[in-house]
Amino acid sequence: MPIPTPFTDAYDKAFLLDTMMGPNAMRIAEEMASFLPLRQGLRVLDLGCGMGISSILLAQKFGVQVFAADLWIAPTDNSRRFQALGLEEQIVPLAVDATKGLPFAHGYFDVLFSVDAYQYFGTNQTMLPGLLEFVKPGGHVAVAVPGLSRELPGGEVPPELRPFWVPQLDDEFRTLAWWRALWEQADGLRLGPCREMDCLRQAWADWLESPNPHARQDVPMMQAEGGKYFSLVQLCGQRV
Repeated sequence: MPIPTPFTDAYDKAFLLDTMMGPNAMRIAEEMASFLPLRQGLRVLDLGCGMGISSILLAQKFGVQVFAADLWIAPTDNSRRFQALGLEEQIVPLAVDATKGLPFAHGYFDVLFSVDAYQYFGTNQTMLPGLLEFVKPGGHVAVAVPGLSRELPGGEVPPELRPFWVPQLDDEFRTLAWWRALWEQADGLRLGPCREMDCLRQAWADWLESPNPHARQDVPMMQAEGGKYFSLVQLCGQRV
């Protein structure tokens, strides 16, 4: 049988290029979602959704109810995008700062989902236990973050990356082993598939085609990196 074309590859490329805010969040979301038991009627919090392309993937491909929460993108702007796609009944846009708590009832969500955002607020021991309170017992947590494929030699930034490295990346870019060790400390979580994602290179290649000025700035960084250091880390777990 022929292998079906990924949902992302069949999507309107111009739309995706205009709405990316980093490595292609729809592509990353599609790979990570394949590890979750998503089905119509489930309630999903897409935390740090950006311009909503991960939320669109979840709603259109899996038929779930999505709460698209972001700190930087105005919910009115995301609402217009969702309405234009006929998804206003499936996706609820919200303004949320995860560091200040979530405006939901405990146990409200079947799945907490996050693509390319958790590294900004989740590198401490308190964030995951706090977020788990909003997931139903038996529900799932799935996070994808940019990271490192291995610890930097001697803990030093390699010379080829120094022109692009900013201090906050020391905290945000971590290895799979580092993230796994952090999540293993959370009470009430059974770890699921924690892995380096297959779509790393394609997700970055998609982003580097974007007209976004930040994408243009990332081109020389990725040329210098040359596939030696970066990773996409997937973390999945189930609330028990």
